[in-house]
Amino acid sequence: MIEPNPIVEETELSLIREALAAAADNDIRRIAEAAQARQAQSGRTGVTLPPRAVKDVRKPS
Repeated sequence: MIEPNPIVEETELSLIREALAAAADNDIRRIAEAAQARQAQSGRTGVTLPPRAVKDVRKPS
């Protein structure tokens, strides 16, 4: 078993992540819904790229 590293565990990012998860009762769906709501409220526009064309990777027989 790997010993916990206190430097890694107590980073600001991990504390924020834990707080957001606790606010949503650690329910992944509620965490995602809250994130989407924050994104919608931010007023920023997101970038949606078209799907890439799939290249034919099969080799001729």
